[in-house]
Amino acid sequence: MSADKAALPPPDRRPLGPYPPTPEMLAEPVPEALQRAQADRLRTAWQTPKGWRYWTAVNNTEVGKWYCLTALAFMLCAGVMALIIRLQLAVPDNDLVSSDRFSQLFTLHGSAMMFLFAVPMFEAISILLLPGMLGARDMPFPRLSAFGYWCFLIGGTFVLVSILFDIAPRAGWFMYPPLATQDEGPGSDIWLLGLSFIEIASIAAAVELIVGALKCRPPGMRVNMMPLYAWYVLVVGGMILFAFPPLIAGDFLFELERSLDWPFFDPTRGGDPMLWQHLFWIFGHPEVYIVFLPSIAIAAMVIPTVARRPIVGYSWIVLSAVGVGFLSFGLWVHHMFTTGLPSISLGFFSAASQAVVIPTGIQLFAFLATLLVGRVTMNLPMLWIAGALAVFTLGGLTGVMLAIAPFDFQVHDTYFIVAHLHYTLFGGMIFPVIAGVYYFFPFISKKMLSERLGRWSFWLIFTGFNICFLPMHLTGLLGMPRRIYTYPTGLGWDWLNLISTVGAFIIAAGFLVFVWDLLRPKGKQPQPPRNPWQAGTLEWSHDIPEEAWGVRSIPHVTTRYPLWEQPGILERMDAGRYYLPDAEEGRRETLITSVIDARPLQVQRVTGPSWITHVAAAFTGGCFIFPTFGYYWPAVVCGVFAGMAILYWLWTATARPPEAERKDVGLGLSLPTYVSGPDSVGWWAMWITMLGDATAFASIIFGFFFYWTAQDDFPPDGALHAGAGETALAALALAAAWGLVLLARRWNRHGAVTAARLALAGAALTAATGGGALALAVWPLDPTSHVYPAVICAIALWICVHAALAVVMHLYCLAGSFAGKLTPHHDADLCNVALFSHFFVLSSLVACAVIGLAPRLI
Repeated sequence: MSADKAALPPPDRRPLGPYPPTPEMLAEPVPEALQRAQADRLRTAWQTPKGWRYWTAVNNTEVGKWYCLTALAFMLCAGVMALIIRLQLAVPDNDLVSSDRFSQLFTLHGSAMMFLFAVPMFEAISILLLPGMLGARDMPFPRLSAFGYWCFLIGGTFVLVSILFDIAPRAGWFMYPPLATQDEGPGSDIWLLGLSFIEIASIAAAVELIVGALKCRPPGMRVNMMPLYAWYVLVVGGMILFAFPPLIAGDFLFELERSLDWPFFDPTRGGDPMLWQHLFWIFGHPEVYIVFLPSIAIAAMVIPTVARRPIVGYSWIVLSAVGVGFLSFGLWVHHMFTTGLPSISLGFFSAASQAVVIPTGIQLFAFLATLLVGRVTMNLPMLWIAGALAVFTLGGLTGVMLAIAPFDFQVHDTYFIVAHLHYTLFGGMIFPVIAGVYYFFPFISKKMLSERLGRWSFWLIFTGFNICFLPMHLTGLLGMPRRIYTYPTGLGWDWLNLISTVGAFIIAAGFLVFVWDLLRPKGKQPQPPRNPWQAGTLEWSHDIPEEAWGVRSIPHVTTRYPLWEQPGILERMDAGRYYLPDAEEGRRETLITSVIDARPLQVQRVTGPSWITHVAAAFTGGCFIFPTFGYYWPAVVCGVFAGMAILYWLWTATARPPEAERKDVGLGLSLPTYVSGPDSVGWWAMWITMLGDATAFASIIFGFFFYWTAQDDFPPDGALHAGAGETALAALALAAAWGLVLLARRWNRHGAVTAARLALAGAALTAATGGGALALAVWPLDPTSHVYPAVICAIALWICVHAALAVVMHLYCLAGSFAGKLTPHHDADLCNVALFSHFFVLSSLVACAVIGLAPRLI
């Protein structure tokens, strides 16, 4: 049949069969022989690779463990740096390390704790636990999780190892210009490019987690029945999407100044270092809550279990978590009170900094209410949670003090800030995470940790922490600045610093006990009961001995605590009475459900083990690492190979037309095996990714208007503007590319395949024309002469890169059409590209308006 002849009628992609299942259907027994045969097929499909191929695994259980252990290793490295810092400051006039080495130590300590431990540990724990909590087989994009992990390992190792060669960054974990921009050597570039690499991996993990929480819930688990942990994953994932992109935009401008001398932060050529502070702290303060909220989520899982009752105030906790996430983006100037901002700004951000206490307090009081009305059984995880509440409350109180601008003026950049930060982070993250390790360890490894060693670890860390950091409040009030490598005697700081150093080593002893308990051999230890804490959420339906399939069958959930409130659910899951109890085709599959009410929509084929994630991560790493040493052509080559690896990955493993259009998933329900548009997980991943991309672009546009409002001569008199004609041509061409993509999608669905192919080819041509025209528009400008041409060229560069990406996407769909991957009834790739085009055309028109129109109007 020719491409333009009438296509077959579209397949019916509605769910067919009874839903929800009736009690009679659920009560029907499954023959034991069938149960064994189904389990064998599932076991074969989900088998973890053996031998050296083990490292190709993409199961959430394996990747999550790697992620957690790597983040722990990076944290321990940062802890060793902290001990060296404390040894240097233990006595006055110490010369244990030089000033330069001390600067490298505190820069890497802060950077590693925030970028290599705090956020990655949340994502690692979530990748490990979330599928179990949702009764899902795996995350929707297992290879994306693995790719993110290998990027994290490569980038984190690259950043940390730099200190062994005396080239580590040394301008502080916040990299303020001009100190960082003018720093000689590759240290600042290692920080910028190495951590940008990791930030992209963090955003990839956030996309995976958000889509998983929205689309991989078990049938019946409406959004108001999700485990609280899943709600916190959604909130924190959304915060990552809006907090990390401004920092990536700042890194983009920063590296252009470092590499090409474009003066974004150089006041002698119109730049302004304050722009970096705004972009950094728009990321930096939400980062505190990105770290804090997941730990509260762990408490939200532990507390109902120890109280033996459902959480009190579920809806209030959800609304408060959303409120904290929203308010956290209005607090960034909290870190800039001493930069000379207008008094009205100080008042607004001071009030906002205090307002965030309200939703935070609601969550803590809901936890206390649950404990008060429950029948509490004090166990080891709850001991760590109690310590977290005590430490975090003190950190919160000093936070309220710092929200008062006059007080902040007095203690800014003193050790009072160091004490406040660590009380917040230890109480808001370290203690709850360790509580989570002790609580979830039987789920993760099918073994129990030691009660005795756990209590020793707790009291050593709790006592050592307060000995170390409580005196720092007084040290700061006595005037000791942060980031000094030594100090003279007689200032009243001597004994306080010595006490803090002793406390730091007591903390280290506690962590040694914890790490030994975590890693000690447990082969002779008996396996624990299946649900040792008698919890009510789905992760405790896990199999002992461990099975790689996640759940034996995906349940129908009607309550928030199904193991408590749905009698017989565990036995039916084990018997394969629920959905997807089999793997007849030998493929890995999970269910995709609707966003709000979790109605079954699709059987999703998920990807299996592969080396392609390693190849893609290695070449992506080269693309970021080579420029730190000035090797730009190898970086370009690595970028090309990384793109080829990702295209191969997508081509061979995603959106492939299925062998059969439908599959019987059990209980009489038949679901499609292929969907496109908003029903598909790929469409949601594109939507979420482009929200982050649009946020980064908006941050660059913010930079243009920041310069305009902060300077009297922006653009400077007589400045050369971008070509108006070329800019207008670029806007028209990029808008035409968008229109052609929409036509291609429409014509393809109506069977006009040849017309759709021509439209895709035209879209690629017009997108390339638009990018080229915009490049010509700014070509005469000299971005090294002043910040105005620099920011115009930066905006154009951003759009040109995205235009090149659009060309690749259009050609990918065109190739898919010729190869049979993209058909009138299998158009997920084209739907996703159309969604990208919506965001891109909006960004393009805004960019052209700012480049070609705004300078002439202002």
